[in-house]
Amino acid sequence: MNEFVISGLVKRRAEMAGEIERTQDRLAELVNDLEALDKVILQFDPKYELATIKAKAFRPPEDWSKRGEMNRVVMGILRQAKEPLSTRDVAAALMRRRALNMGDEKLFRLMTRRVGASLRDRRNMGVVRSLSGPGMYNLWEIAR
Repeated sequence: MNEFVISGLVKRRAEMAGEIERTQDRLAELVNDLEALDKVILQFDPKYELATIKAKAFRPPEDWSKRGEMNRVVMGILRQAKEPLSTRDVAAALMRRRALNMGDEKLFRLMTRRVGASLRDRRNMGVVRSLSGPGMYNLWEIAR
């Protein structure tokens, strides 16, 4: 039995290591592309302050949650939770997993609304349940 577990874990580790390498390669490519853009900008305006260019926040497409991706992530977060979570907690965990800008309050509110809709749908299906939380907050957990 242990040999199958070890074999599966070794395989998963190898996959993750490969994914990390691909991500690092892609990051290096992006850094090189950014440096090339900086050089072109400075060719046109040598005094341009590149530091004044703010990074543009990633915005998920409007139909992101319609493809089932959000539901899968939300359910994964609840499965791993040690205790019931608020909608905001689930939304924050989702944003961290998807590397979304946690400082973007508008995006956080949008994702909280979408997570809430996903959770209510799953509650109606009997997959999750809501509990009364502090104040007017619901806490969510996998239905047992």
